[in-house]
Amino acid sequence: MSLMLQEIRQQPEALQRTIEEERQHAQQLRRSLPQNPPLVVLAARGTSDNAAQFGRYLIEITTGCPVSLAAPSVFTVYRSSLRLRGAIAVAISQSGESTDTNFVLERAAEAGAVTIGITNEPESTLARLAQHVLLVRAGREESIAATKTYTGQLAALYLLCYALGGAVSLDGVRRLPELAAAALELEDTVRELSARYTFMTRAVVIGRGLNYANAYEFALKLMETCSVVAERFSSADFLHGPIAMVDPLLPTFVFAPGGPTKPGLLDVLRRLAEINQQTLIITDQGSGVSSPLLLELSKKISHDDVQGDLWTPVPYIIPAQLFAACLAEHKQLNPDRPRMLSKVTQTL
Repeated sequence: MSLMLQEIRQQPEALQRTIEEERQHAQQLRRSLPQNPPLVVLAARGTSDNAAQFGRYLIEITTGCPVSLAAPSVFTVYRSSLRLRGAIAVAISQSGESTDTNFVLERAAEAGAVTIGITNEPESTLARLAQHVLLVRAGREESIAATKTYTGQLAALYLLCYALGGAVSLDGVRRLPELAAAALELEDTVRELSARYTFMTRAVVIGRGLNYANAYEFALKLMETCSVVAERFSSADFLHGPIAMVDPLLPTFVFAPGGPTKPGLLDVLRRLAEINQQTLIITDQGSGVSSPLLLELSKKISHDDVQGDLWTPVPYIIPAQLFAACLAEHKQLNPDRPRMLSKVTQTL
């Protein structure tokens, strides 16, 4: 069994530790952080950048505060300075040793921003640089393919959003381990489905809103562990041109929760059905994505109702992680040691 698969299974406990041990810290931050900051800047790379994409949607939706995803090259390559006084700058890194995101945080502090680090390593450079730290308590992650640190970062971002005064309840955050455990029960179903994709070499992954980040993260896992060229799109962008490249032989994966993004996603699924597209849908029982017409040519990975889309990103990414881990096994690839990759990547 791969380390990746073992670490996927560890996520309920890792989430439980992160939430219970950082919850009080989030409450303290809620009292100490500036109210109504003009801007939140998120800096990250790789899987952590996908978590940052989720954070952008979550913070803007629940607080109304504008969020910018930092372009580290602006700081590291072009050596430009940004006016960030009064802003909150957040660096997200599993290892805490991402050179460019740490550089962004240093420059943001010099420009007058309040700095926050989200990392799995309490003794890391990032943890030392940041004024405030939210720790992901996932335990050591051995597989190069990040799984439990990604969902841990999502949990930390829910806590950060609460600290910023967002409409995120701590009771809701505390349900995440339970939702993760329910998603893990789908492993046998996912393993059976993934076997049908053994010879897949390219794919499209679609999500929107809070699950847009999951489209990026699932595609990244397919690329790094399964050698699949995976394109990722929001459902809206997909209809603005990329849908023209789709044919019945191009596998398509869709994150389809209930809530505000549902109408647009259903439109995409209808369009795919028109061309007999083979589609795998990740959804839940309460989403309403259950039309026999849509599912006639589709497969569905579905679990218990998670009530709208606010809490779906964690339980939705877990079947996708399982899919990538199982597909790598079917392809006789080692997901723990993808070629040309290392656990810590340092760039400027």
